[in-house]
Amino acid sequence: MSAIVLLTDYAWPDDSVERRVIESAGFRLVTGPASPAPEAAIDALVEQHQPDAIMTCWAQVSAAAIRASSRLKVVARLGVGLDNIAVDTATEHGVWVTNVPDYCVAEVSDHAVAFALAWTRGLIGFDREVRSGRWNPASANLRRLANMTCGIIGYGRIGHATAMKLNAFGCRVLAHTLYPPADAGHVQFVGFEDLMAESDIVIVHVPLTESTYHLINHSSLALMKQDSLLINVSRGAIVDTDAVVEALRTGRLSGAALDVLENEPAVPPALLSCAGAMLTPHAAFSSDASLTELRRRAAEEVVRVLQGSAPEQPRNAPRPQHAHR
Repeated sequence: MSAIVLLTDYAWPDDSVERRVIESAGFRLVTGPASPAPEAAIDALVEQHQPDAIMTCWAQVSAAAIRASSRLKVVARLGVGLDNIAVDTATEHGVWVTNVPDYCVAEVSDHAVAFALAWTRGLIGFDREVRSGRWNPASANLRRLANMTCGIIGYGRIGHATAMKLNAFGCRVLAHTLYPPADAGHVQFVGFEDLMAESDIVIVHVPLTESTYHLINHSSLALMKQDSLLINVSRGAIVDTDAVVEALRTGRLSGAALDVLENEPAVPPALLSCAGAMLTPHAAFSSDASLTELRRRAAEEVVRVLQGSAPEQPRNAPRPQHAHR
């Protein structure tokens, strides 16, 4: 019997890339609904199909789902973050967890810099004004990006790429990370509070963990300069949305550029009412090249594990399966 791979959901028109990789290796692909089903529905799919591997985009792969298939060997995330996978349970049950950590470095860092440029050049506001019939260049209150101090919270692959692009514009770049590299060129590593206080633009690039939940909150926003910009292209729950709305209304922030939200796709009406809010639909990762690479590499990781090899991008160290199955 050939191994079964369950694709829980997908954020693109079809499953052709995944299917080509999985089926060319002699395995069978079973595909769930395109939009992520509720957790209980995913649990039921796993119980029904008993997959040897699960690939997931946004759907929750719960502890119950991982326990439901005695054949399960790997859960592969079609993305970077692992907050929708019960990693501890997978580890305990001898199941690999993988992701594709570097497929969208260029896209997400481009998106962050694009938000910064849109703010300094007033692109969103001008577009709204012209569409409303107002042509008033004298109203411009623009900024020179080269004069800005930009603070990057998190200095992994994407944070590093963002820093290099901002350096090219002539910005002063600060960064905060738990493990700063020995040589980072024109980047100054500082404490979190110093970064918040000194930056004209703060960019969030950290993953969502227990320690980063609502890292950006009323207290940290109070440290920021008046009329500054917050950019979040990481995970929505790192930022307290209510605190951002208040900061926009009081003028502490003149802009909040958010590609991710706490309860997406729901957008709080209070945030929509803020003129300084720039919102995109969790699309920073996306391009024609990045999506093709993501889908192919995630499927190849599954094939690698099902053929008996270790994955190239393991995110856990699973216990031997014979001890738990």
